[in-house]
Amino acid sequence: MIDIVDEAQAHVCAREALLDLSFGLDRHSKTSERLREGRLPVFAFTALDANGKVVGTVRLWAVADRWGHQSLLLGPLAVDPECRGLKVGDRLMRHALNQAVLHGHGSVLLVGDLPYYERFGFAAGLLENVTLPGPMDYRRFLGLEIAPGHLAGLDGTLFAAGVLDPIASFSDAGDGLALSKLA
Repeated sequence: MIDIVDEAQAHVCAREALLDLSFGLDRHSKTSERLREGRLPVFAFTALDANGKVVGTVRLWAVADRWGHQSLLLGPLAVDPECRGLKVGDRLMRHALNQAVLHGHGSVLLVGDLPYYERFGFAAGLLENVTLPGPMDYRRFLGLEIAPGHLAGLDGTLFAAGVLDPIASFSDAGDGLALSKLA
């Protein structure tokens, strides 16, 4: 049995280990990470097995375009290799998207593989006027429109729009903002 729950502080270490296993230690260098740094997710869900082990994670983050129009950025989604094939990722995705709908969000964006994400309604080619703040493969930049016309209204380079993480501090690195964790 797998339960989908709101992420708790007790899940953080296991979540980070699962993300390192799934995406590698260089995962923090990805462009999407620039939109997550120093922010709190809007939604964060954890999949737990019958023993309480973290076997999956998904988070959604607030982003905005140059006009301040907001969307959610989904990711990362990760599932423990021992649980692949058990539909844990599907359940996490459906739960996350249901919460986005219930809370009135207009769209969800992600960088990922269309063959996997199209089953949830994501499509390519919907974000031609939208960019991310760094390099990426735009063929993998996918959108899901919840409110009709929401994606067509997005324009320009996205920036982080979520609530600041109270344990992150900003310091001037001379060439922009650098983030450092307080601990």
